[in-house]
Amino acid sequence: MTVTGAGARAERAYRRLGVAERRAQLISTALGLFAHRAPEDVSLDDVAAAAGVSRPLVYRYFPGGKPQLYEAALRSAADDLLLCFAEPETGPLTVRLAAALDRYLAFVDGHDAGFTALLQGGSVVETSRTCAIVDGVRRAAAAQILRHLAVPDPGPRLRMMVRTWIAAVEAASLIRLDEPERPPREELRDWLVDHFVALLTATAAGDPQTGRVARAALALERPDGRAAALARRAAPLLADAQHLFPPPPPPRPSTAP
Repeated sequence: MTVTGAGARAERAYRRLGVAERRAQLISTALGLFAHRAPEDVSLDDVAAAAGVSRPLVYRYFPGGKPQLYEAALRSAADDLLLCFAEPETGPLTVRLAAALDRYLAFVDGHDAGFTALLQGGSVVETSRTCAIVDGVRRAAAAQILRHLAVPDPGPRLRMMVRTWIAAVEAASLIRLDEPERPPREELRDWLVDHFVALLTATAAGDPQTGRVARAALALERPDGRAAALARRAAPLLADAQHLFPPPPPPRPSTAP
């Protein structure tokens, strides 16, 4: 019997790829579909058709069905997302953050619907394992930032500051995707770098460890860099604040005997 049409193409593709290659191809295909459609809107038939294989073949590699395939695709996306924060630990911190954000925001633009579904949750294929994968990306990204700050043992305020910034990056990315007219990536990147510097400075004002970290980081900045530009823009506002909010008078001496 001669096999023709889609069946023949699927059979030839199957013979051409080994087990590891075939599994990687199915994950890549599913990831491409999940990137621009909510997980519940993608069926195994969609994945099979896009990969040029049969539905039973997809089940052969992922007997758990779509939840198992989605988890595998999510792990692959998480690995790619973590690479966004991998940056040499040299040079001005703001330059390193800008490079990481360029990659991160490019990833978001390439996975718009999937990124939204991933971070907002609520998908019918969401499980405790997929939630753990997403949380693992957030924690690993925070760990990368702390390495850039050269802090092997961060205190609670510094850790909270960094994780707050990671959450702000996520939120800003989601909001941008929801905007009818998306601001340019470069504009969002620069704003997020400024946000990090401002958050670091504000935390340093009340935490000695963060203060030391901030001073060391700012010492590496260039006069024409983002941190210096932010300081120049913020200086008039801070000067006005000093006039509006003068320091409180010193406490009166006690008259108690």
